Amino acid sequence: MFVIRNYVTTGGTVACALAIGYLMQKGPAAAPAAADAQQASLEPVGEATVLAGLEEIVLTSANPPEDAISIPQRPQRAKPGVAVDCSLRAHAAATANASARLVLKAPCNPNEVVELHHSGMTFSATTDAQGQLDVTIPALSEYAIFLISFDDHRGTVATTHIPDVSDYDRVALQWSGNTELQLHALEFGASYGQAGHVWSQSLETGTGRVDHLGDSGARNVEVYSIPKTGDRGGSVALTVEAEVTPDNCGRDLNLQSLELLGDQTLRARDLQVTLPACDSGQDFLVLNNLFQDLKIASK
Repeated sequence: MFVIRNYVTTGGTVACALAIGYLMQKGPAAAPAAADAQQASLEPVGEATVLAGLEEIVLTSANPPEDAISIPQRPQRAKPGVAVDCSLRAHAAATANASARLVLKAPCNPNEVVELHHSGMTFSATTDAQGQLDVTIPALSEYAIFLISFDDHRGTVATTHIPDVSDYDRVALQWSGNTELQLHALEFGASYGQAGHVWSQSLETGTGRVDHLGDSGARNVEVYSIPKTGDRGGSVALTVEAEVTPDNCGRDLNLQSLELLGDQTLRARDLQVTLPACDSGQDFLVLNNLFQDLKIASK
């Protein structure tokens, strides 16, 4: 069985700015507070200045520049005969399907786990051997803010404008831990394995798509996106599958859903699922009633 708690994420530019400052001071442990303060739209409030440690972040308008806000908090790291600049730099740019391409350069953080936060959505990723990360993220707000933090409490911010975010319906499911979850969409009456059955590893194509973000064993998100209007109209059924393993059987699993639908209000729900007992013989738990069917209009 599962338990659902509903709430609506609200806030604005000032709240986002406060979340940035808080996260930069407190590190990843501050993620829930930062998530609660984010929102899918920004309102002009003039100039807001937030202290992040000893650094300042200044937000000057409701149209953030498509540039990184770099917060160098670690001094240069000396190597034999070489001075390495350890500053963090991140850049976000709008891309297809109402998404943002986020590029992070952290030369002194190679092969390290980093957490990324966007409008209440949180997932973890790992930098490469050069300390770089390149990831495409389905956006949950038109003026998108991305908070980036490492375990050593260093972080930075990137922003961009996503002009087509209102053209898509978007549903995200996020969780942490070793449980593998899969978000499945059955578009316009499709059955499992048919065209129109869409999930993160599907071979068949559909009108929408599911993106998986995150590293196994840490923070993960699966996001389903579909244009609000298309060549076909009808309903889309969403189901969730959870793999049952000796590590999670019989335990409660805490989830959160984020929904950006017709009215462009970002809504969040806390969910709790009890996985089958270890002696049940079940390998997967299928949840058919976590989400209402989506209604897609035809052109």
